[in-house]
Amino acid sequence: MPPLAFAERPPRAQPDGLLILHHGRGSDEQDLIGLADVFDPEQRLYVVAPRAPLQLPGSPGYHWYLVPRVGHPDRSSFERAYRELADFHDTLFERTGIGPERTVLGGFSMGTVMSYALGLGADRPAPAGILALSGFIPTVEGWEPSLSDRRDETHVLIAHGRSDPVIPVSFARAARELLDAAAFDVDYRESDAAHNVDPGDIPRVRAWLRRR
Repeated sequence: MPPLAFAERPPRAQPDGLLILHHGRGSDEQDLIGLADVFDPEQRLYVVAPRAPLQLPGSPGYHWYLVPRVGHPDRSSFERAYRELADFHDTLFERTGIGPERTVLGGFSMGTVMSYALGLGADRPAPAGILALSGFIPTVEGWEPSLSDRRDETHVLIAHGRSDPVIPVSFARAARELLDAAAFDVDYRESDAAHNVDPGDIPRVRAWLRRR
């Protein structure tokens, strides 16, 4: 498999950390790289946005896995994306010299699912944080979240709209309950947004990234 395409925004000086942003269904790496300066206006972080490996038929957009139903990724395509992202992350850690302990995995919608998967996967290193915008912790055969081994290292920010018609807010609430029960540090906020990044969350995301 060829390596994933990506876009990047280098830091202004020596980076304080690495922010990897995973886009949603039907989009590409250019979608979230545009938020690099929004989330990190001081350009303290090395920001990278990979492109998902699957392309939607008849569409210029890409996606990470097939969707038999919301919350339950198709196992085969999910596993492929998981492996490719794991390789991509490992290559980034090596190329930038920034390890997972200084890395935040973030995303929107389906990209959030992949951030949870790679951030909570038992075979993956614990990141400094997971930025979860309008997504969910997946239920898929062969993958389970590993929680007790990373609750002290990995902080989580969850933002979700109560008016989201694509991924209901109940998925965000379920993620918060699971992570709270495992004693994670969770910054949680619901808004009246639909399936989009709520501008009201931007200052909160900026402050959270600075703390991480």
